[in-house]
Amino acid sequence: MSASPSSLMKEEEVNRCQIQEWYPKFKSVSMKTIIHEVPESFVEYLVEDSGPFILPASASSNDAFPNRVHKPEDNEDFQVSEGSGDESEPTPPPPSFPELELHVKESIESLGGAVFPKLNWSSPKDSAWISPTGSLKCTSFSEIALLLRSSDSVVHDLCHAYDSCGDRTSSRPPQFYLALQKWYASLRPEMEFRCFVRGEVLVGVSQREVTTYYPTILERKSDLQLLICDFFLNNVMGKFKSEKYTFDVYVTRDKRIKLLDFNTWGAFTLPLLFTWDELERITSEVEDGVEFRIVESRCAVRPGLKTAVPYDYLDTSPGSGWDQFLRNAGEELRRQARSSEADA
Repeated sequence: MSASPSSLMKEEEVNRCQIQEWYPKFKSVSMKTIIHEVPESFVEYLVEDSGPFILPASASSNDAFPNRVHKPEDNEDFQVSEGSGDESEPTPPPPSFPELELHVKESIESLGGAVFPKLNWSSPKDSAWISPTGSLKCTSFSEIALLLRSSDSVVHDLCHAYDSCGDRTSSRPPQFYLALQKWYASLRPEMEFRCFVRGEVLVGVSQREVTTYYPTILERKSDLQLLICDFFLNNVMGKFKSEKYTFDVYVTRDKRIKLLDFNTWGAFTLPLLFTWDELERITSEVEDGVEFRIVESRCAVRPGLKTAVPYDYLDTSPGSGWDQFLRNAGEELRRQARSSEADA
């Protein structure tokens, strides 16, 4: 899917959005996170797709699926069919990463017993369905490996991070990192927002969770806009060195802002309740401050992970069903905006 502005980005813009690059500078306003270097053997394990799906052997016996049968021959119902070749083709031993697992275990314990994992750029949100909890909450190395190994978003990090760069010199960075963020069960998805910056100007803010209508945040729209704008002016502007970029924030119950992530402008970054063409026009035309958008009716929700297909991989090309759905939803948003202006 291509929804990016016409100009290609640079590798250095992509690199700045890696968590190991930005987190040290913005640590004081971010969610508590511990970052580990990932050995190349673990990277190879994540991208390997020629054999069976095998979870790493756990040095601490913490399994993502504790009730599974590790060796089929140990199952009392196991039988070898004649001529199956199973006797001559033994199952290869599972990989093991004891040093990384030990570091991850220590980090999980220091972060309260549960974490949210991500690599340099992406979290495995598209594989939450395979988790025993149905979320990205991980309490062991095995659960983290399960989510990462199952994620198309992570494969993009590993193999296609620079595909949209005009000055591309490689397909991947020289080193990968595993970031473990403290898990907060009380986080409310409707309070996460994506902010769009160009030329040191915050030109747009979109609700991040666009698959559901949350009427309670309508009453807080003005306050939320002010809080986010103040956060940008005091904590981000001039400190993140790209000319154009996006960043995600979370608004806490006590009205504090927590920085969640940085992403590139365009390419594989979702514009959510905007289109990239709209954001380019807002950049040149905005006079009255930031354009702030939230889902303001049930008719204006957008498709997402609830379709069981990652938003990034939906076919939104002209003429597709999703293309028409998004056009209808966009028209509904514009109708709401006109109605609001008329009522003002």
